[in-house]
Amino acid sequence: MQSEENMEAFLDNLQIVGGFVSGHLILWNMLFAIIIVFFERKEPRSVWAWLLLLYFIPFLGFLFYLLLGTDMHKRKMFRMKEVEDRLNEEVRGQEHRLLSRRPGERDEEIDRYRDLIMYNLESSGAMLTSDNEIKIYSDGNAKFDALIEDMRQAREFIHMEYYIIKNDVLFQRIIEVLKEKAEEGVEVRILFDSMGCRTVKNRFWRQLNSWGIQTAEFFPALLGRLQLRINYRNHRKIVVIDNKVGYVGGFNVGKEYLGLDERFGYWRDTHLRIAGGAVFGLQLRFILDWNYAAEQNLFTAGNYLQEIKTHSKKGCKVQIISSGPDNTQKQIRDNYLQLIHTAKRRISIQTPYFIPDESVMSALMIAIRSGVEVQVMIPCKPDHPFVYWATYSYMGDLVMAGASCYTYDEGFLHSKGLVVDDEVFCYGTANMDIRSFSLNFEVNAVVYDRDMARKMTELFARDLEHCSQVTRESYASRNLKIRVKEQICRLLSPLL
Repeated sequence: MQSEENMEAFLDNLQIVGGFVSGHLILWNMLFAIIIVFFERKEPRSVWAWLLLLYFIPFLGFLFYLLLGTDMHKRKMFRMKEVEDRLNEEVRGQEHRLLSRRPGERDEEIDRYRDLIMYNLESSGAMLTSDNEIKIYSDGNAKFDALIEDMRQAREFIHMEYYIIKNDVLFQRIIEVLKEKAEEGVEVRILFDSMGCRTVKNRFWRQLNSWGIQTAEFFPALLGRLQLRINYRNHRKIVVIDNKVGYVGGFNVGKEYLGLDERFGYWRDTHLRIAGGAVFGLQLRFILDWNYAAEQNLFTAGNYLQEIKTHSKKGCKVQIISSGPDNTQKQIRDNYLQLIHTAKRRISIQTPYFIPDESVMSALMIAIRSGVEVQVMIPCKPDHPFVYWATYSYMGDLVMAGASCYTYDEGFLHSKGLVVDDEVFCYGTANMDIRSFSLNFEVNAVVYDRDMARKMTELFARDLEHCSQVTRESYASRNLKIRVKEQICRLLSPLL
């Protein structure tokens, strides 16, 4: 009898609380809206998307905002005070040399893109190195075969950073080598993203630690599952071996990247193997990320940023650039934007997700109307349906404006970057979308080299053989169901 009375009292109190909350729902929504509009410096398009969500899903919409929308700008996450003086001296010296070049000393490739080179130096200290040897990998089997062979040659350390690592057949091959190198005394570090590796159990990482392989988790979940920073992902893929070889690009670690997943089929991606001075930029980026995630300081723990020996007297000119939500500057977006503006003949873009912000979309439209050939290639199948239909919508705008747009039919296209005028390219981990521009931690390589740019153009042309073109007629004739999907997903695109 007493328990029944307690239950009735509990239900009555719950009803009172529910009545209070629902009765003041408009007030709550106004309060949450004020927080979003006035206390977070977001782009207007993003603000309106969140307000729309808050209007249609009161209170619950704000919970989504806490998980997905909180602003990380101006948070000083990555510190490098131990090397700042040295780097600043090198950067200022390179800026001076670039600005004081005499006509007879000038390099045509550098002169053409000097503004972009200077921007990267000034805004992020991205040194230009001119002694790099680059290999381009578009197939996962070839890339990981080369990576594993380079790991076997390691004598000092192996540094790995991946967004996704799956404990499957591919990583088991890698682990065999890493375990062997750790037993030899080689320092092995693996940095992984909590969201990207959410399916891997903690005991797996502890097993690696017991073998002498150090691991660190970026933005770890609370209580093993609760991820409060789900919207901010370390999307970088970096490997550095002995300061001699570095890898950067789109491939994660999993069997699907070898084309072994029936859902995706053949996996078309792009990864760069770099030997030369640009490895320093990849190593610096890894150390900054590791220091934050592992709460260590590799700047003082060892000689990990020693001078990297020149691989050859003359090679590819490269800058390593990175961006993330901790910074108000959108470094990679700005590089894409500047490269689009400098194009004279052709812009070739590959990206699995095409959701550009207004500045990039306007730049592409201006290029099209200025007579520049704009080519965009996306997958023919979605891995994230909402993102895919938003992508299709934005691509449709370019098609109607006169761009040449294609869907890759051979499997899944995951390659990320653009080539301009067969002279320069920017490839790496960043998609051509708002998430990569503002929310993800990304890293790209800008390569100023005609020979390598032509190779990238040749790969693009080869991919066209496995594509279907989206023409004005085919896009205009899409059915009502697709049009509705596009409009809904485009409306939500600032949140995707």
